[in-house]
Amino acid sequence: MIKLNEKKINCTNDIFLDKLLISEGYSLIRIAVELNGDIIPKSQYVNKKIEDGDSIQVVGFVGGG
Repeated sequence: MIKLNEKKINCTNDIFLDKLLISEGYSLIRIAVELNGDIIPKSQYVNKKIEDGDSIQVVGFVGGG
């Protein structure tokens, strides 16, 4: 089980961050992700394997003026 923005989620052992975020409805363009306290660069989303017990925080950006 992992936590995604304080929501508990059961996930498979072989899921990567990009696939998890997309499956949860996030657009990868305007977000920042913290995994277990570390900011993850977008270029690493496809290589970052999610492990049982991970805690993920997603912050979305909005434009405006």
